[in-house]
Amino acid sequence: MSELAVCVQNDNKNVTPKETIDAIYNAGFKNVFVQYYHRDNLEFDELKQIDYCRKLGLNIIFCHLGYKNINQIWIDGENGDKVTDEYIKDLDLMKEKQIDMVVMHLATHRESPMYNEIGLERIKKIVNHAKKLEIEVAFENTRKQGYLEYILSNIKDKNVGICFDSGHCHVHFNDKFDYKFFKDRYFAIHLHDNDKSDDLHLLPFDGTIDWNNVLLKLKENNYNGPLTLELCYGYDYLNQTIEDFYKEGYNRGVQLEKIYNNIEI
Repeated sequence: MSELAVCVQNDNKNVTPKETIDAIYNAGFKNVFVQYYHRDNLEFDELKQIDYCRKLGLNIIFCHLGYKNINQIWIDGENGDKVTDEYIKDLDLMKEKQIDMVVMHLATHRESPMYNEIGLERIKKIVNHAKKLEIEVAFENTRKQGYLEYILSNIKDKNVGICFDSGHCHVHFNDKFDYKFFKDRYFAIHLHDNDKSDDLHLLPFDGTIDWNNVLLKLKENNYNGPLTLELCYGYDYLNQTIEDFYKEGYNRGVQLEKIYNNIEI
């Protein structure tokens, strides 16, 4: 039996992060993840979001760290060293906030530097620090393939795994993903839908993802954590209230849960 979780989404339209958290809570979710992106345009900032979730009794399963300058990690020079040090500071803060898992990207934008030993050594420094803090690091599949395979082939630490993103796999990878390669290393997931036109973060079943296949592959390869939705309140969803959006999101999560629990391996 899997539990449900959902993202505290800072890109929701026409609502504040606090209103988002209230709607998540009222919809019946018990588990959330928080985006810790260092955004400076949020009145109700990310640290306040963590504290408010805890005040409501919501369990924070992980924090998603930012990725604005992540491409620098693969480039020799001071900028890449600075990015590495910033992630280490983020990990120290996560420990202080009693967060025991973080999600990270390995690249961003359509064009990014090829993975290499320079970046690998920096990633090792980050995950070694995380290990000392007893924090797990889950690297996410984003726009380009190869980065996850490179890092997880070269880093075997038990605190290092992946965060599988269904929407990215569908729109960026055309559903081509070597699930078996990452068996036993699925730490987290992001479940959301799209129609392959863009990374839309739709409710499950509102796009063209084959959910039966995705959930089968995750179960076959021993993912056993929460079924975690990464939804965004925008587009035609704005015709309903934020409260109704998350109630429907919870219902869609229950549908995924039924599929997942009925899969026999």
